[in-house]
Formats: sequence, structure tokens, C-alpha cells
Amino acid sequence: MLILRVRSTNIHNTMREYKNLIYTGSNNRKSPFDLYIADQSNNKPLVIFAHGYKGFKDWGSWDPVAKAFAEAGFDFLKFNFSHNGGTVDNPIDFPDLEAYSENTYSRELEDMEAITRLAHTGIEVDGKKRSWDKYALIGHSRGGGIVIIHAAGAKNVSHLATWASVADYGERFNFDLEEWKKTGVTTVRNGRTNQDMPHKYAFYQDYIENEEKLSIENAARKIEIPWLIAHGDTDEAVDLEEAQRLARWSNNAKSVVIAGGTHTFGASHPRKNDKLPDTLKVLVMKTIEFFNS
Repeated sequence: MLILRVRSTNIHNTMREYKNLIYTGSNNRKSPFDLYIADQSNNKPLVIFAHGYKGFKDWGSWDPVAKAFAEAGFDFLKFNFSHNGGTVDNPIDFPDLEAYSENTYSRELEDMEAITRLAHTGIEVDGKKRSWDKYALIGHSRGGGIVIIHAAGAKNVSHLATWASVADYGERFNFDLEEWKKTGVTTVRNGRTNQDMPHKYAFYQDYIENEEKLSIENAARKIEIPWLIAHGDTDEAVDLEEAQRLARWSNNAKSVVIAGGTHTFGASHPRKNDKLPDTLKVLVMKTIEFFNS
């Protein structure tokens, strides 16, 4: 296990934090992840967090979220998808748009499998190897679909939580498909970074070729573990109706609507401080309670 620029710090004497460890994801591309070790996890599952579209592990309030879980006794891992546009040297924002253009849903599933496999085989920190037999998954937005599909086929997932998750990947291809096929690439403007984020047509081709495997509905109907479906009632990016669809497809999911919750539950990037926004704090506490149940 290669470690780059690892910073281990005590935080309120309740956890240890390891930043920018390295895993090998899809297409053998290396990408960073962060690990938070609680002082007393008491055999609780490792919580693994998957970010959403145009996201990354250090976005907004994800660091304070990780610390809140660790303070509650959960080891916590958050990672960059290998082709999210970040790099090992610069995991924040999108310095590698060529890698971003090569991303697909299948690649993100491969990354999810790589991370969970690494957690099971062991991660070396402070000269010791730590491993986990069980893990709980959290996916935000697009990452929600990834964790649903992964959980449907995995044996060692104890709990699942989706935050503002999409319900159908096919619906997200709201592009001119004929023009996209003709040119081979289309772009989406990132208003925060002022970048035109490229998507190669291979992204859509991968979805079509693997549509059954990438069906969130098919996966949702197979979920038998405890599942928390959380959504804000003022989500501006993913309609609340998508959470309602997920709930209809599941036999045992618990749905929570966060009053006043936006798509990111009040968080923004860069964050102003380490305090969780009120709606995100409610969501985190509800998820911790659910994972403890």
C-alpha cells in the first residue's frame, strides 16, 4: 500500500485522521482517499462515503461529516473516484479533464469494488494494517446510485444510506445524443470553477452496453439490508420524486425528508468553517442513529 503525504493528527482525542492515502482504481489509475479512525469503534462497520457528480472527497463539508461519524464511534473512509478529474497531487477540483472525460458509471463501480476490497484486505496506517469485515455505505447524488448497485451484489454491506440520490442514470443523459455521437464529446459548464467539463460519447455507450447492470431500479429491488433514503424537500438538482421512486422499489427502506434541505443539505464549497450546516447536521445525526440501530 503506497502512502503519499499522509498527515496523521489527533482531533479532540477521539479519532485519528489520515489524509490522501492512495488506492488503485479503474484502469489502474491511482486516486486518493481519507481514513478516519475512531478511538473506540467497538466492531462497528466501516462507513464508506461516495461523492456525487462534479464532486470530490474534500468538497464542502465532507470533512466535518467524516469527523462527526468518527466522533460517534464509526471509522470513516471517503475517496475520490479515480476518473473524477482530480489527481494524486491535486485531489481538489478538476486539474485532469482528460481523465474526467474518460469516466463512466462502470468505472465508478470498479472504484467502489476496489475501495471495499482494500478495506477488507487491510489498509496500512502507523505501521499497522487495519481491516474491516463489514461496511456501511453512504452515497450522495450520483454516488447514491453507485452504492445502491454495489450493495445489491455485495455480501459484507451491513447498512446503506443514500443522500439526495438519483433514481435512474439513463435520465441524466439530457444531451443532444445525435450531436454528441457526431462530435464524440460534449461539455457541461462548471459555474464554480469556470471549466467546461467534457464527457466523451463512450460514457453513453458504456451505459447502453451495460444498461441492465447499471439499472438503479433493478438493484434497489434486490436490497435486503437496512436502507435509509434521505432527501431534502428543496433539492434543486434531484427532485424529491426520485427518492419516492427508490422507496417504492424497496421492501424495507426507511425514508426521511429533511425540511429545508437543498441538494447538498446546506453545504457549499469552499466551506466557511468546520461547523455542519443545520440541515446537514440533522441528516448526519439521523444517519448515525440509523447505522446504530
